Amino acid sequence: MTSLQFSDIQTKSQIIKAKEIHVELPSQPVKYYRHGWQSWSLAAWTDPSPIPVPKPAIFHPLQLDAEHVHKKYLHGSWLGAVEFADGNILLLGALATDANVSLQDQLSGRSEAGEVEWFIAFGKENSVFEEYAAALGIRFGETKKNIAPRVWCSWYSLYTAIDEQTLYKIFDDLGDLPFDVLQVDDGWQMDIGDWEANAKFPSGMKTLADKIKSTGRRAGLWLAPLIATKSSKLFREHPDWFLRNEAGKFVSAGFNWGERLYALDTTHPDVTSWLVALMKQVRAWGFDYLKLDFLFGGALKGKRFKDMPREAAYRECLKTMREAMGADAFFLTCGTPILPALGLCDAMRIGPDVAHFWEKYRDAYLLYNPTIPGTKNAIRTTLHRLWLKPLLHIDPDVAYFESKANHLTHEQRLLLQNLAYVCEFKATSDLPQWLGKEERSQLDCFLNLNPKIEQTGRYTFRIDDCTVDFASVTPLPDVPTGLTALWGRLVGWLGDRYLLLRMYKILNLAKLRKRKSNIL
Repeated sequence: MTSLQFSDIQTKSQIIKAKEIHVELPSQPVKYYRHGWQSWSLAAWTDPSPIPVPKPAIFHPLQLDAEHVHKKYLHGSWLGAVEFADGNILLLGALATDANVSLQDQLSGRSEAGEVEWFIAFGKENSVFEEYAAALGIRFGETKKNIAPRVWCSWYSLYTAIDEQTLYKIFDDLGDLPFDVLQVDDGWQMDIGDWEANAKFPSGMKTLADKIKSTGRRAGLWLAPLIATKSSKLFREHPDWFLRNEAGKFVSAGFNWGERLYALDTTHPDVTSWLVALMKQVRAWGFDYLKLDFLFGGALKGKRFKDMPREAAYRECLKTMREAMGADAFFLTCGTPILPALGLCDAMRIGPDVAHFWEKYRDAYLLYNPTIPGTKNAIRTTLHRLWLKPLLHIDPDVAYFESKANHLTHEQRLLLQNLAYVCEFKATSDLPQWLGKEERSQLDCFLNLNPKIEQTGRYTFRIDDCTVDFASVTPLPDVPTGLTALWGRLVGWLGDRYLLLRMYKILNLAKLRKRKSNIL
C-alpha cells in the first residue's frame, strides 16, 4: 500500500506503481468526478456524497459495474477526481485495466490485478485531464484519426422493425444527403447470438450491403457478439461457452429483448474461433463499418477458461476481433468498458442512448437511473467524457432534425446537434420521409458544416460565432424522499419482474408496427 501527502503532488504530476494507493486531501472537496464503467454508465461532476442505487436491479449488469454498485461510498472505474473551493482538481487515475478509485476520507485507488501504474495530478481541470489522456495514450495507444464518417443508422426511427423492403426505400429516398455510411442496426439477425439474416431479409446480408454500396456509401452493420439470449441456438448448442459463477450458475448479462442475457467466455478457444469467423463473415458480406454493442459482456465477472483479470480478458478479445475484421474496417464500440477498449477501436460511444424524449419522471426520479436511454442522460455523460477525444473518435449518439415523431423541443434538438459538433461525430436516424423541406436542409447543412470549436468553460463552448452552454443539462435530479421514494421502490420492484418486462416488450412491438406503418 502506498500513501501520498498532498504536498508530494501539489507541484507536478506523478506516476506511481502500486496495488493500492491513498492520496491525502488538503481540504474538503466541493465536487467529485465519478466515472462509470462502460459507455452508458454515469460520468459526472456531482456533490461529494453517495447517490441512490439505480433501479431496477435486473439491469445492473448491462448498465454499470454490478460488482461495485452497492458500495456505500463514492466510487468510480479506473479514475476519480475531486474539485476544491479554489477550482483546482486532484485526479487519481489508473494506467491499466481492472482498477477502481473511491473517495472516503482520502482519494484511493485499488487494482484487482496486482501492481499497476497510477497517475496523480493537481491543477486546472483541462490540463490535468489532458495529461491523464496523454499517459493513457502512451500505454494503450491512440487511434489514428481522420475525419469521422457521417452516419445514417436505422435504430432511432425503426428500432427492431426493419426489413429489406423498408430499408431499400429509405436508402433510395436519402438521395444526395452527404452520408458516408448507411448502418443497419438491430433487427436483421435471427436472434441475439445467431448472426444470420432472418426472414425479413430474404435476399441475404451480402445483397443488403451491395445495395448500400450502390448508393456510393460504406455499408455499416450492428452486432452484439459477446452476449446471447437464452432462446438463441448459440446458447442451446454451446452452454459450455458461457461464463459461470463460483456456484456453477450462468452469469447474468442483464435483461433485454424480453429475455435473460448471458455472456460468452471470450477466453474459451472455441469462442475465439467463432468470433474470428463471425468478423470475417461480416466483412465477406461487404460491411466495413462495424458497430459492436453490449460489449460489457466480455468483461463481466465469472470463471473463465483462462484464469485472468476480467477486463484484461475483454481487451484481449477486442484485439482478436479487431485483427479479424481487418485494419481497413471502421470499428465503433458501444456498451464497452472504457479503458480496456482504448487503442483497439476507431470510435467509442461515450454516453447512454439518446431518445425522442428529454427525460421521463419514472426514470429520473422514481428509478433514479441516469443510464436509461433519454436525451438528457446522454448529453450529461457525454459531456463528462470529452477528455477522451484526443485518444479516439467519440460518439455522442445521433442528432435529431425531424419533428414528426419527436417529442424534443427545438432547443433540445439544437443541444444534441451542437454536441455532435463538439464531438466531431455526426449521425442521425431521421427518416427522409419524415423530414420537411426546411428540416432536410438543416440536416444537409449539419452534415456539411465543420465549425471551429473552442471550449470556454466546463460546459460552455464557442461553435464558430455562437456560444453554447450545456450547464442546465448536467445536474442529477434531487434524491427522492418520502412518498416519492416509496413509490420509486415499488416501481423498481415491478421493474424486476420478468413477466411484466415481457409484457412491456409486447406493447412496444405494437407501437413499433404502428410507427413503421407511417413510413411507406
